[in-house]
Amino acid sequence: MNIEKIIASLEAKHPGELEYHQAVKEVLISIEEIYNQHPEFENASLIERLVEPDRIFTFKIPWADDNGKVHVNIGYRVQFNNAIGPYKGGLRFHASVNLSILKFLGFEQTFKNALTTLPMGGSKGGSDFSPRGKSDAEIMRFCQAFMLELWRHVGPNMDVPAGDIGVGGREIGYLFGMYKKLTREFTGTFTGKGLEYGGSLIRPEATGFGGLYFVKQMLETKNLSLEGKTIAVSGFGNVAWGAITKATEMGGKVVTISGPDGYVYDPDGISGEKIDYLLELRSSGNDIVSPYAEKYPSATFIANHRPWEVKVDIALPCATQNELKGEDAALLISNNVICVGEISNMGCTPEAIDAFIEHKILFAPGKAVNAGGVATSGLEMSQNAMHLSWGAKEVDERLHNIMHGIHAQCVEYGTEKDGYINYVKGANIAGFMKVAHAMMAQGVV
Repeated sequence: MNIEKIIASLEAKHPGELEYHQAVKEVLISIEEIYNQHPEFENASLIERLVEPDRIFTFKIPWADDNGKVHVNIGYRVQFNNAIGPYKGGLRFHASVNLSILKFLGFEQTFKNALTTLPMGGSKGGSDFSPRGKSDAEIMRFCQAFMLELWRHVGPNMDVPAGDIGVGGREIGYLFGMYKKLTREFTGTFTGKGLEYGGSLIRPEATGFGGLYFVKQMLETKNLSLEGKTIAVSGFGNVAWGAITKATEMGGKVVTISGPDGYVYDPDGISGEKIDYLLELRSSGNDIVSPYAEKYPSATFIANHRPWEVKVDIALPCATQNELKGEDAALLISNNVICVGEISNMGCTPEAIDAFIEHKILFAPGKAVNAGGVATSGLEMSQNAMHLSWGAKEVDERLHNIMHGIHAQCVEYGTEKDGYINYVKGANIAGFMKVAHAMMAQGVV
């Protein structure tokens, strides 16, 4: 496999799609050795087929605001690979959404879903529409207009969307309602639904919960625990909320949250009513974190900085892609960080990842650490298919087992000769091999 040739070809065909190129290159570097042990993969041009999505739908979305003014946004659905199951992946509504971001997310989703061992392929979608500052009626009209274009291309055995940034329970409800009206069917086509109409318990917390289950196992490889550890978290949405909640339950002390305006440092720890306040702050439609420091005297707000300058034992990126950069990694390493887990998708730049691995820091990528969200979505699909609902304890136990299994796969494929566990390599190889064998078994399609 000639990695540089493949990347050069992608850059020529898809210029400017930097996030997509970055995600592909990371996987190819990890799997190069094992790929070259399988000449049948090369004969079938498996990599060339795998790095291109099966199909992409792009469509305009005209909608009217409360004053009657018509706006036009762009909608996307990237169906990347369905070798092991129906396409599965979230919808993101945010002004930053573009094709490069969605292709990188769909590509990552393919391997992440494979790691869960559940039968789910990879996809992603969304729009450059931002719900922030919009009324409920405007968001409903936008979601309905979005579904008027997408509904033909999704279904319980075809493609199952979920939420992501900007798409929570409210948006899923509006999307599902319109889908149900158009198809005249009540099926488990969406996950992240409300509990009243087929949703799963602990789904909103699942990404954060699963991330901490994974981090706990990483620490155990060094005979360490979360008890008494200080933790830096970025973001303050559902993912950060779930991570903070579970980290606190496990005896850790989370001391930071962040937003686009900067970060908050609370040396007393974010726990109890402070965690509840995060939800209030988020539900207010505000994406800045400075009000937290105004409410709690123990906290300090640091404008236009990232939380990785704080001395902590564990760092957990929970916001967005490439949020932890090379210089941030250098700060964390100099402050003797023990463990870094990407709970956001591709939360670290390649420079940061290389630095962590070079210094033998416990580091694991998003496709492994944050797989708890899609795993619980898969469990929601199972519940819908069987027309039943599991209790929170059963869902949590299944989630815990899935994350344990993902960690075991990473250890199996990522343990190096000196005993260091390269979780990036382990996760990429484990996910790739499952998808590759399924693609080979199904012929050239």
